[in-house]
Formats: sequence, C-alpha cells, structure tokens
Amino acid sequence: MAFQLQTRGNERISQKNMKKFLVVDDHPIVRHGFALSVREIHPGAEVLEAGSLADATDIVARTPDLTLVLFDLQLGQGHGQDGVRHMVEALGDTPLLVISGSDEVADIVDSVRLGARGYILKTSSTEVLEHAISLALTGETFLPLPRAVLAGTVTAQPTRPSGQLVDRLTGRQRDVFQLLLAGNSNKEIARELGVLEGTVKVHVRAIMQKLGVRNRTQVAVVAARSGCFPESE
Repeated sequence: MAFQLQTRGNERISQKNMKKFLVVDDHPIVRHGFALSVREIHPGAEVLEAGSLADATDIVARTPDLTLVLFDLQLGQGHGQDGVRHMVEALGDTPLLVISGSDEVADIVDSVRLGARGYILKTSSTEVLEHAISLALTGETFLPLPRAVLAGTVTAQPTRPSGQLVDRLTGRQRDVFQLLLAGNSNKEIARELGVLEGTVKVHVRAIMQKLGVRNRTQVAVVAARSGCFPESE
C-alpha cells in the first residue's frame, strides 16, 4: 500500500511538472509536423494543437500552465502581426515563438517587437527548433540568420552597412561586424581577417558593449532595426 501511495505521489508530481506546448497553424499537416517535432525534442510533453486564433485563445484560457506556444504568422486570413499581438497579450509571461514561411527582415523584427521570443522559418531543421525552444525557455530570443545567408547568396565580403549604428565602431570592429551579420563564427571571421580567434572575441565583446547588447541574437535585432542587413538578390 505504501508503495502504491508513493507511486501515485510521483505521478502527481510528474503531471505537475509536465511541459505543455501549443502549436497553432491552420494547415493540419504543417501543424502536426511541428507537434511531432516538439514531442521528439521533449518526450513525454503534452502537445496541444489549434487551427485558428479563436481555438488557440480558448486553449490558452483553459490551460494556464502552458510552457510555450508555436504560432503561425500567416494564420488564417488577415491576422498576421495582429494575431501575434493578440496571442502575446493572452499568454502573459508564457513565451511565444513565431513560425513562418517568410524570411522578410520586417516580419522578423516586427514579431520580436510585439513580444515573440523568436522567429522560426518553416524550412528549419528540428535542431533549429530545439535551439529556439531552449533559448525561449531561458528568457532569450532566437532569430534566424539574415535571409541573404539563408538563400546562400552572401559573399565573403558582405556589403558595408552604413548609418549611425556603425559610426560607433572602429574600422576593424566594422569588419568584424560585417562578417558577424553574415553568420560567420569567430573562427571563420579570424580566418577571413587573418587574425587570431582570441582577437575576434575581443572585438565581438567590444561591439556588443558599444551597441548595448549581451549576445549575437541581440546584435542581429539591433542591426535589423537599423537596416544593416545586406539585401538578397
């Protein structure tokens, strides 16, 4: 009997700590695909699905302990950023990740400005989804690489950005900044500029300090808002 009581107690604890995700998309196959990916990333999690903003809002109202929501930017007709705003307000502190087929910088930046914890392209891998969820659950924000990078059209020497943002940087920091926006790692930047990787780390840290940000994701947000990403062809 004692063993049974202990088991039931563990079950109650397990139910209390169970992660609960909500996937919102009006295309059943896409929605189900994301739900399967979430279950693969978080085995044992409860994954709810909604095909409309009304259904999603209803689930949110009935499920106050949601862990995270994946929300389609193109949900239904005419929702767009209004749908993101509505869901963010309804969720409160529960993180929301936008899922979308659009890699337009404006869509990405607007989603983050409205409170989304990240923006995931529907062409992304499960590994990218896992990374985005992990960041969102720790209070960070995930952004995809610039659309030019995603299209594979960024050259070794990206277009030099202009404006007040880069005026704060030294010449070498601007070089690092350009390559940083193009999605290069510290090692790749060091190879491109012919310097030590440790030197690149110093420059990256200085860039973050001058821009008032704490990580590469925030650098991307600032750059996108300032129009520093090179346009894809």
